[in-house]
Amino acid sequence: MSLTVAYGALATGIVVWFILVMKLRSKPWEATAAAAPQGTGFSVSAKRIGLWIFLAVVTSLFCLFLSAYYMRMGQHAGHGSPMAAGDWKAIRDPTILWFNTVLLILGSVTMQSARASVAKSQVDQTRVRLFAAGLLTLAFLVGQWLAWSEIRYSEFFTPLNPAVAFFYVLTFVHALHLLGGLVVWARTFARSLRKDVELIDVRLSVELTSVYWHYLLLVWLGLFAVLLST
Repeated sequence: MSLTVAYGALATGIVVWFILVMKLRSKPWEATAAAAPQGTGFSVSAKRIGLWIFLAVVTSLFCLFLSAYYMRMGQHAGHGSPMAAGDWKAIRDPTILWFNTVLLILGSVTMQSARASVAKSQVDQTRVRLFAAGLLTLAFLVGQWLAWSEIRYSEFFTPLNPAVAFFYVLTFVHALHLLGGLVVWARTFARSLRKDVELIDVRLSVELTSVYWHYLLLVWLGLFAVLLST
């Protein structure tokens, strides 16, 4: 059996993700916020609501991929299928993934410290910690690229091995979301560098960016645990 399941999961996930994101672009939560009568206690910002809705969509996407992963691996084990798939060959996860995990943890911790700095109106500390968090995240992505290269030139690599395909799919989709986060990080960091900056203007952006970083750290820890255990 070829990589049809892996590619099908990726294509389906991308289509579902695209449709949901296009719906989110209409920002229905803003209408809800605007319609809420004053004095009713509606104090949650529209951007904060939008982020949590987006995280719910991303969670659904990763659940879809993991479901396809376990279903395909179950075929290899002969569970739920009259024939065991013989094309699944377990791969040895690159050692650098451990180092990458440490980098992402440090990036998340540093982003949280930037959030604490902006809450205390510490301009210089906010800038330094934001920069460090972005740098650590970039280092993580470089490490992931090295891991992909290691798999590509390893003895386990073959285009017909679904385990390889799923490794690339899971880690690439996670990296893609981190790249999207870095776009927001870059805009926030650039705003913090303005001479006339008022940290109150970037406080919400830093808070939401830190939430996104923590979320992607949790997602990665979950993915890494799955890859290690299978």
